[in-house]
Formats: sequence, structure tokens, C-alpha cells
Amino acid sequence: MIFINDFKSESEELRSAMVNATKRVIDSGWYVLGKELISFEEQWAKTCGVKHAIGVGNGMDAIEIALRSLGITQGDEVITTTMTAFATVLAIYRAGATPVLADIDPATALLSPESVERCISNKTKAVLLVHLYGQVRNMSSWVDLCNKRSIYLIEDCAQAHLAKYQGKFAGSFGQAGAYSFYPTKNLGALGDAGMLLTNDKFIEEKSRCLRNYGQSKRYHHPELGLNSRLDEMQASILMERIKWLEGFTQRRKEIAHAYQVGINHPLINMLKEPETSDSHVYHLFVITCTEREAFMSHMKAQEIQTLIHYPIVIHQQEPCRAAKQDPQGLAYSEQHAATCVSLPCHPQMSDKEIETVINTVNSF
Repeated sequence: MIFINDFKSESEELRSAMVNATKRVIDSGWYVLGKELISFEEQWAKTCGVKHAIGVGNGMDAIEIALRSLGITQGDEVITTTMTAFATVLAIYRAGATPVLADIDPATALLSPESVERCISNKTKAVLLVHLYGQVRNMSSWVDLCNKRSIYLIEDCAQAHLAKYQGKFAGSFGQAGAYSFYPTKNLGALGDAGMLLTNDKFIEEKSRCLRNYGQSKRYHHPELGLNSRLDEMQASILMERIKWLEGFTQRRKEIAHAYQVGINHPLINMLKEPETSDSHVYHLFVITCTEREAFMSHMKAQEIQTLIHYPIVIHQQEPCRAAKQDPQGLAYSEQHAATCVSLPCHPQMSDKEIETVINTVNSF
């Protein structure tokens, strides 16, 4: 079986390094907010070219804490895409703000600037831009739009580790960037983990306070925070896995290029290719197919796993049916959700497996 992800096939060298890292933590006797986290925060900030990185429990908490650090709360609106993981919008609700759902550009499945413009009101405080599937595109336009409208830009970078636009990394363009290190991410822990990035000293200090019960110093709680800390065990594992990230990313790009060149089928459509090789890290390789159910059955019969990310758009989820949205509707998002399919694209894939996927797609 060719899987969407195949962690069991990772190298023994990497597995041994992670085991040794966990032993290092156990032997230290310090498991929360210690040296391992500090080292990883410093490393990820350096990697992404920002001043501050704050380790938190998961990517959703990173978004919530970013919003709260910016003072976004009840009565404020945050515009984001309806074509995303539920956690993106849940973080807005948890911060007390109101999500406003915009449509996508059908060529990329990314948030549409035109749709966002239609959603802006006098209550809009931020745009939460999702770098879906690992793509970072048109960031100059997003920065200009938010500056022109005097609203914050927050980046959901959960799928965009090492993705760059004009030399800058995802998470370094807006007031804050939120990363997830969920196991399936391009840089994944062995459990939940997340990180907030910022160049703003106030946001950094506020975030460190909020992630730890709202505690400014031991036993002093000037505000109500939450319990969201990237623990020492996961930080130590991430410090080992980050050493492999560049190579793993390059392999994802090689697989994607092979698909783009090799897949040639009238019912299979691909998203617009990135402008540069740096701007897409292929957390997911997504195609669209109007005969999706039959296509996925065909792939399964040949022992190739496919998945749908995401089959139900946010405004069709039960708790969000009354959410505010683009007055012209969200048709492109609905169409994409009804036809999108993710093909296997992970760094452990062999050349033979890549060839098998291509041939199987083309034989549909």
C-alpha cells in the first residue's frame, strides 16, 4: 500500500536520534518550559527569519494567542477562508471574535483578495491568511491590502514550513504567524505542538504570559490565559527532526514535479504551479476530479491511499452555518471541496512508488 504518510518507513538514524532526545529529557528531570523548548524556539525563529518564537500546545492555540495578544476580542471581526481546517476558525471563536468567511481563488484554492475586500467592514480587525497545502503566494499584495485598510495580518502557517516568498519565510510577513507541528506536518512532533512567530516585542511578551495561565511571573496572573505550552519532550524531538526538514522538503518538491510532468488525464486537474520553487513545500499535493468517488475507488483498488482535505467547507459545518460570509457567496470553495483529492506526497516515497501513482492516475 502506498500511504499518504508513512512514518514507519522513516530511517533508523532519525528514529534513534528521537529516542536519544527523549532520553536526554528524561535524564534532565525537567519536562516543561525548559532548555529544550528555549533551544527549539531560538532555532525556529532563526530558521524563519523572525525575532521571536513562542512555543505553545498546538497550532490552533497559536492562532488564538496571536489574536488575543493583538487585543482582538468580542465584537471584532476576523476574515479568513472557508476552505481550511476547522481549527483555523475555531481559534477565532475561542478568542471571542467573529469569523467572516471569504471565498478562494479557484486556480490555487487560496484566499481570494477580491472576496476579502467584499467582507471588510468597520468591525474588521484582521485577515487570517491560510497558506493552504504549503503555498505562499502574492504576499506583497496581502501586506499592502492590510496596511491600506489598517487591519492586522495573521498567517496560518500550519502547512507551510520553509515556504518562502521573495526570500521571506511564511510567518514573517504579518504581525504574527502560527505554526502547527502536528505529526503529519512537514515538520511534525510525535504529538501536539505549535509555535507563534512575531517580530513585535509586545506580542512576544503577551503571548508568553497567555500561554502559561496568564502568568506574568510566578503566581502573578494579571489576566486570564490558557494552558498551552510546547513541552520539553516534543521540543527535543523537533530539534532532531528539523535537521531533516530541508531534505524532506526537497523530496516533496521532487515528487510534486514528477506528478506535474507525468500526470496527464482529461478528468484530472491540477492547481496553478507556484511562481518559484521556494513558494510551495507540498504539505499536500492536491488535484481536482469531477468523478472523485470513482477516482478514489480506482486508486484504492491499486493499493494507493488518497484523502480529501477538506470535504466540508467551514460554512457548511453545523456550528458555523450562521457565520458571516462574502455577500456574493462561497461558490468556488464549495466546488473545490466537492472535487479535491490529495495524492501521496511524503519524503519516504520511492521513485517506483511515484511512478506507480502516476501510472495509476493516468489509467483511471
